Amino acid sequence: MDPRRDTNRAVLVSVEQFDPGVVLGRRPGAAKDAKKLHRTLSQVGFKVEIHSDLSAEEIYQLFLQESMRPVKNCFLAVLSSHGDEGCIFGADGKAVILSRIFTYFDNERMEKKAKVFLIQACRGAGLDDGVEVDSANDTRECSVSHHLSVPMDTAVMYATPPGYGAFMHPLGSVFLQTFCTLLKDGDNRNLELTRLMTRLSHMVAYSFQATGGALGGKKEMPCFLTRLTREVFPFADPSASSLCPDYEFDCKSHFQDKSNI
Repeated sequence: MDPRRDTNRAVLVSVEQFDPGVVLGRRPGAAKDAKKLHRTLSQVGFKVEIHSDLSAEEIYQLFLQESMRPVKNCFLAVLSSHGDEGCIFGADGKAVILSRIFTYFDNERMEKKAKVFLIQACRGAGLDDGVEVDSANDTRECSVSHHLSVPMDTAVMYATPPGYGAFMHPLGSVFLQTFCTLLKDGDNRNLELTRLMTRLSHMVAYSFQATGGALGGKKEMPCFLTRLTREVFPFADPSASSLCPDYEFDCKSHFQDKSNI
């Protein structure tokens, strides 16, 4: 029996340094995110691989291969780079179209497995002033066109809504660092995925505020897109297995005014 079939897997793609001649700045803090994610996800039972500073084509090839590898119940991908709406950028400055990555996992091997993508990248140059709105009428949501490219039993969590920038700091991104902080708490890691992502959104939205310079007072609000067809508990403690049915298938005191745009 292939032991990888009994393991949930996580693949972290982090671009910190771009190739010479590419007019995209270095992303200090990306390595800290990757290191903390590796430690945190390993502690909750994932087999974790980190891939740094890949070109666009290398990122495509990596995920095409990953989509064909066995996994127990859940595959988690983290993509961290500069970005724009619908894409992130490889170290060569070329765009990686996220919808293409998602569709790789629409195959028989990944059928009924939970697929989770965390995207730490800008989706535009807009800055969030943090205006309070009625959540029922909040229009900052992921579009229907994005939904169509996401396979069944897949969830995508973006650091920011369409059109907005995502914050990065030398100590790491507020989005990914908060995600890791949440998973350190057993009560959080035992949550169903959609509840965990809601808690993550709340913490980022209400605990973070950029300080200093032109970005002072700006906020960040993650955006969650899901096509899950049942409850998923990908990070739960095995000792709490009764809670977890088998599923086949940049904070305010630490982050300041640098954005990942």
